[in-house]
Amino acid sequence: MRLAILGGSFNPVHVGHLFLADTVLNKLDYERVILIPAFQSPLKTASIDISAEDRLAMLAASVCADPRLGIDDCEIRRAGLSYTIDTLIDFIERYRPQGKPGLILGNDLASAFTQWKDHEKIAALADIIIARRLSAEPSEPESFPCPHIVLNNEIMDISSRQIREKIGSAEAWHYLVPPGARCIIEDRRLYALKDSGEKLPTGSLLSTIARIESDVRAALGFDKFIHSRNTALLAWDLCRRFGLDPQKGYLAGIAHDLCKNLSDEKLIALVNANGGTLSELEQKKPSLLHAKAAALVLSRNHDIHDKDILEAVRCHTTGEEGMGSLAKVVYIADKIEISRSRTDPALREMSRSADLDELFAAVLDSTVAHLRSRHLDISFSTKKLLTAMNKRGINHDKNQS
Repeated sequence: MRLAILGGSFNPVHVGHLFLADTVLNKLDYERVILIPAFQSPLKTASIDISAEDRLAMLAASVCADPRLGIDDCEIRRAGLSYTIDTLIDFIERYRPQGKPGLILGNDLASAFTQWKDHEKIAALADIIIARRLSAEPSEPESFPCPHIVLNNEIMDISSRQIREKIGSAEAWHYLVPPGARCIIEDRRLYALKDSGEKLPTGSLLSTIARIESDVRAALGFDKFIHSRNTALLAWDLCRRFGLDPQKGYLAGIAHDLCKNLSDEKLIALVNANGGTLSELEQKKPSLLHAKAAALVLSRNHDIHDKDILEAVRCHTTGEEGMGSLAKVVYIADKIEISRSRTDPALREMSRSADLDELFAAVLDSTVAHLRSRHLDISFSTKKLLTAMNKRGINHDKNQS
């Protein structure tokens, strides 16, 4: 296989790195670019204050599902100063590439190439590819001492240093890095990341949310996915309004219909296999089991064990007596999110000012009234919930038996 190497600190990896690798693959005769993060560059005296584990995690999350890009941690495993000649010899021995490997250099580094250890041997072992890095620099360095290929690439004027500074000073930065890297930066609070004002949980959930959202998008058609995402967005907003954890609200909202497209047979088998029981209505209409099934899949496949999140997903269809605040939020969001065409506008208006119990009662009443107007069965769980709310004097439904 024809291989090229792109090294660097990747502190953090950004879209410019990946665009450069993509350009090499597109313009030159290479089949894969291997990204090799340095442990410590000999030409950079400042130490890297982000762990190698964090930098590798950001790289791995950023090249997901792209088989043209590989990651090699040889310099990190070797530790110490990362000399390109050592990496190149090791690389050729292990990978056995077809022909010389390409070695991608930014023209900001090319002028110092003669200072590299064994630079002439490097030039003999690799085809050097010089890429434009910054708009102020010439496309080809003057008097480069070795044979090389000039890559006439488009310039993305982005640097890791700029991104670190933007993160530390709370400027806009999120889409200068790939989504996977962004989640890790926010999860691990890297680069002196400042809070944006939302209440963050202990042990952030962004990377988990990203994985689950990808699964939901794959499992559902476009209309159902947009409903799930709108539910997640409204759950986030309501959680912020009511002083709840917005990330938990978003996660429960995005996952609530995860099993919506499963067949009745698969839903019944999934619930039965996990020791669940089916009500008379669920036996009659197994599609109602998609809520219980989604909670089971979250726990079993995604290692989600937060009782509030699981409750919110489990009872978003019928509600339950004694359901908690997060479950009420997700129930509300599911019923009145912006793509629901038949939602009473008054309920959306209420969501701006009403307290949580008042809003939940109004949405529940509207849902039950809709079921009754269509002569549809009301679940036992919903009936118990209505009775309990009547006893507490917070249900608005005046037509209950």
